[in-house]
Amino acid sequence: MSEFDFAIVQNFLIALMLGALVGIEREKHRRDEQPTSFAGLRTFILLAQAGAVSAWLSLNLQSHWVFIITIFVVAVAVMTAYVLENKNTAAAGITTEVSAITVSLLGGAVMYGYAELAVMLAILTSAVLTFKQPLHGMVSKIGTDDLYAGVKLLIASFIVLPLLPNHPIDPWQALNPYKLWLLVILISSISLLGYVAVRWLGSARGSVLMGISGGLASSTAVTLSFARSSKLEGDPLAANTQACGVLLAWLVMFIRVLVMVSIVFDPLLTYLLVPFSTMAAAVAILAAFHYWRGRERFQAPQQSAVKMANPFSLLAAIKFGAAFAGILLLVKLTEQYAVDEGLYLLAAIAGLTDVDAISLSMAEYAKRTPDGLALAAGAITIAALSNTVVKWALVFVLGGRALANKLAVATVIILALGLLVLLIG
Repeated sequence: MSEFDFAIVQNFLIALMLGALVGIEREKHRRDEQPTSFAGLRTFILLAQAGAVSAWLSLNLQSHWVFIITIFVVAVAVMTAYVLENKNTAAAGITTEVSAITVSLLGGAVMYGYAELAVMLAILTSAVLTFKQPLHGMVSKIGTDDLYAGVKLLIASFIVLPLLPNHPIDPWQALNPYKLWLLVILISSISLLGYVAVRWLGSARGSVLMGISGGLASSTAVTLSFARSSKLEGDPLAANTQACGVLLAWLVMFIRVLVMVSIVFDPLLTYLLVPFSTMAAAVAILAAFHYWRGRERFQAPQQSAVKMANPFSLLAAIKFGAAFAGILLLVKLTEQYAVDEGLYLLAAIAGLTDVDAISLSMAEYAKRTPDGLALAAGAITIAALSNTVVKWALVFVLGGRALANKLAVATVIILALGLLVLLIG
């Protein structure tokens, strides 16, 4: 047998195995859930063979009509079987019928030279069929707000982004609309993931769950939620569990900054690892300590979930883009007209409201200025320290004294460690 003939036989075997892969799942489905289904293992193998043979004939006869007509006949036969099966009953889904047509097409794709792609799609098809219940359960947890947020994110990513100019548009060469919007999408994507995680996990069942899951979206929102709860609860043990939740949200914030910086400009991560790892380790130890102290009453606070709005509204995206653009412009002007310490002052001011914007701005600055890695890392660290102080101030003003006192100790330790690392570096 020639090498060419062996390749053809191999492709036929691949096509038949693809049919068997999907057919095994449909055979089990027919036995367990839908005994009247027309297609099982043998039918799917034959359908894959029909697609492969018709494609092989089309190639040899140099006419694609053989394959096209075969797929049309398969589709008609499949839909006819569907109509006959459901003539006297309520119409069922057409998953098996669509799978049958798909298998025929995949069999033909193998013969047309797309064996690797056909195998991948067959595995994906089998997975979609096998994980029916988990997929349906996942969809049931998606709310209308989740769907709107996802669609808005897709619009921002694949419609708005390509329309923006990918070059600076200001005299200082600081504002690139394409990169600005790309970073907006990055922040929004992280917020959306955190929002969906909270929704899918359900109501927070304890301080740990609330702190970690809520911190993915907004550590400030978590801090405010626990502050309000602490105002109504004077028990020191409750303050311990609340402090644990707040500190875990802060820990997630430190990790989130490292992840964002690594995505935007990976070399800067080396300079941030020491200060952020030190502060994160201290926060983790303090959170564990408060968890241990409050373990007898470790339960969800009165307000069991972080109240988060749609994580990707167009207005919020525009506001963030404007703020980010302003910070970028200030960074550029400070870089040109002020001494290096001017960036530290800017970072401290920017960190009062948000760490993400200044972190991404400093990552862009470090990318443009190879000698500015240490300076950018110091600025991001100062912004994180500034933001930590602001969050403690919110607890002090809006929360109970017991929680504020516990977080004051944590804040002082974080500030001391962060400043010490900056001075040594």
